[in-house]
Amino acid sequence: MENKRTCLYKKHVALQATMAPFAGYDMPIQYSGIVDEHQAVRHSCGVFDVSHMGELFVSGPDAERFVNHIFTNDVRGMADGGIVYGMMCYPDGGVVDDLLVYRLAADRFLLVVNASNIDKDWQWLQQHADGYQVTLDNQSDNYGELAVQGPLSEALMEEVLALPCRELTFYTFKLIGEVIVSRTGYTGEDGFEIYASSDFINTCWDRLVASGHCKPCGLGCRDTLRFEVGLPLYGDELSADITPLMAGLGVFVKFDKDDFIGKDALLQQKAEGLKQKLVGIELLDKAIPRHGYTVLKDGQPIGVVTTGYHTISTDKSVCMALVDARWAALGTAVDIQIRKKVFPGIVCKKRFYDKHYKK
Repeated sequence: MENKRTCLYKKHVALQATMAPFAGYDMPIQYSGIVDEHQAVRHSCGVFDVSHMGELFVSGPDAERFVNHIFTNDVRGMADGGIVYGMMCYPDGGVVDDLLVYRLAADRFLLVVNASNIDKDWQWLQQHADGYQVTLDNQSDNYGELAVQGPLSEALMEEVLALPCRELTFYTFKLIGEVIVSRTGYTGEDGFEIYASSDFINTCWDRLVASGHCKPCGLGCRDTLRFEVGLPLYGDELSADITPLMAGLGVFVKFDKDDFIGKDALLQQKAEGLKQKLVGIELLDKAIPRHGYTVLKDGQPIGVVTTGYHTISTDKSVCMALVDARWAALGTAVDIQIRKKVFPGIVCKKRFYDKHYKK
């Protein structure tokens, strides 16, 4: 089966991007290089093609009640133009997907989901819509999406794209005609995401790249950027086997609202105490811990690395890992098996670099 292509595919090829399959799409991994693109986002501005993400609309008299039923966070009391992050969970507390919920109106919400999970999420919504007066609309193939990220992003949005956004605070959005502009991102820097038609997305991309102040960025640095600031990736830090509580995301699980799918299992997990926890680990060596490598304590396996890099911003070998909760305390000495050698490390915070959001 052939991979899909986003509306910007020809632009990536023209810029000689390194392309690779991701979530069923041919996507750019890098252009000038992961380090160069990473630093551009940290210090000036970068633009990402994220048109592979999914856009699922929920509308109707029961839209708010339905979204609250399938979502761990609480959408009651959200203002129009508000955004919240959370998870959809299985009855056993495992994660179907993590997502953003945009409130367009009291009876209309947009769910922005991970590209690799669009079909699964769409089926999940349909499966649980019985008894609710809602209309579900999968518009994933009809929207392009750009992420404009970095300290210069606001100025470029206003001056190069003529998209007024200065008044937006973190996790809010507005409609400009048919275009959705939100102050969100996945990099730890101030930034925006634009949801619009293919033509409009192409125009925005061309203007940003031509400005000379916004570097095209691929999925390679998208991963290094999100990892440094402790943001989870579905399939690594969240999965059907890793609950929001295990991942340290309990703040996005609202137990004080009405029943939601997975609530009972998560309450039980909370009451009994977590058997595994996601932690940060800093190696005392330059070796790089990769996904799937084993974490050891006194020579015995206690966990597994979910994501690891030698960080670009801080020049440290660090990772996130799911470990036995008995060894999850900050400062705990552990080891990581990297090929045939064992390297010492220390359990640390999962955020390896400070976020720079505009609140």
